[in-house]
Amino acid sequence: MTTGRFAALVAIALVGYQFLPDSGWLMVGWQVGIGWAAVAAVLVGASRRPRRDRAPWWFLGVGVFSNATGILVAKITEVLGGRVALPSPADGFWLLLYPACAVALALLIRRRDEWRNWTALIDAATITIGFGLLAWVFVIEPAHRGTSMDRLAYATQVAYPIGDLLLLAMMTRLLRGGGSRGPGLWIIAAALISLLIGDSSWVVLDNLGGATVWLERLPWLGHVLESIFLVAFSLFGMAALDPGAARMTQAAEQRVARLGPGLLALLTGASLIAPGLLAAQVHRGNVTNGWSIVLCSTVLFLLVVGRMAGLVREVERQARQVRALARSDELTGLPNRRAWNDELPRALERARRDHEPVAVAIVDLDHFKRFNDSFGHPAGDRLLKAASAAWHGTLRKVDLIARYGGEEFVVLLPGADAAHGYAALTRMLAATPQDQTFSAGLAVWDGEETSDELLQRADEALYSAKARGRNRIEMPAVV
Repeated sequence: MTTGRFAALVAIALVGYQFLPDSGWLMVGWQVGIGWAAVAAVLVGASRRPRRDRAPWWFLGVGVFSNATGILVAKITEVLGGRVALPSPADGFWLLLYPACAVALALLIRRRDEWRNWTALIDAATITIGFGLLAWVFVIEPAHRGTSMDRLAYATQVAYPIGDLLLLAMMTRLLRGGGSRGPGLWIIAAALISLLIGDSSWVVLDNLGGATVWLERLPWLGHVLESIFLVAFSLFGMAALDPGAARMTQAAEQRVARLGPGLLALLTGASLIAPGLLAAQVHRGNVTNGWSIVLCSTVLFLLVVGRMAGLVREVERQARQVRALARSDELTGLPNRRAWNDELPRALERARRDHEPVAVAIVDLDHFKRFNDSFGHPAGDRLLKAASAAWHGTLRKVDLIARYGGEEFVVLLPGADAAHGYAALTRMLAATPQDQTFSAGLAVWDGEETSDELLQRADEALYSAKARGRNRIEMPAVV
């Protein structure tokens, strides 16, 4: 069974469902059949995965099976005893969907990402708390005020919006985490959104005069609302059958969390729910949920502050990376010319203050162009990396070697006179890999000249070394 074939069969079943009678065993059997077919698709998809990756799909299958079976239990209960008041035996089957799906999502999150992904957690908490306030104001708190409902019935009724909030939190955390974002992930998200839309639709109808009243006025509305849940069941099956679903359990590569326009709009909307409700109640002249709004606004404010702090830290980290990259040679990892130009004047100033010598050398690999022409540019790059690593290993910790450009390198030797500088370059020359050599010009600071003048003398000595046959170290004539 492929995803496309299953989707086509489900589409036909859903279209046919719209033409069934409003009540009766045929309609119930049709709903349960679609639900159980989705469970079969989930199990088939799970069987195609490695054993260690099947658990999330098994839990999704359990949730869909339980919820679809609840439809049958509700019909049997109605026929046998006429019991439709809360809590009914079917509620246990319907409610099992939420923890089963939550466990499945938790397993996917654990496989794909670290739980301590604070950015994803804050975003999930912001969206859940914002919409949770809506659930409290329009469902949970009004039911609590009802005098005709006992505790068990109240607990059953509020369990549905709480389950929706749980799935909303887990879905947001899943989408905000790392890992592959193939079709399977988005199909699961669509299934969860369908469940939330279906539950929310019944709540809206109850707040607009009662679902029973609307279903009597619009008989077709029941088919539409029930189809939303059937679509959700089917989407779970399609996600499991998706060939790319195997990637959903792969660990995420490290990546920077982005704050795109869609996410920003969703976070903004969730954060504005509390003041929007307060404004509506003030306009109505009766603030009935003041403390709830205050508590929610406070938590959302703290979450926004935490999110901003995370963004600032991320920007600072990226700025440090940019500064490091701007001062580092991409090929060899050594400091680049910009870093050298910053460090040399500071080194001369320290030498002036401490009355210590300082030597500077320019090193140029001999016949590097010929090497590139003979062995290719990749081999030339490997030579540059190997040579820079070998030379760096011969220097002291206080010394600095940087890539000046092409095959040219510069060396800063604090506290070194001519003899010490010559000895350091001799060690570097002996360590040059692949039987290659270099020419070097060495200059010792005279205590007065600028960094440009010192470097110019070292460059003149380098040209002298090249003119004298290369593979040697030269110093400028005494001034």
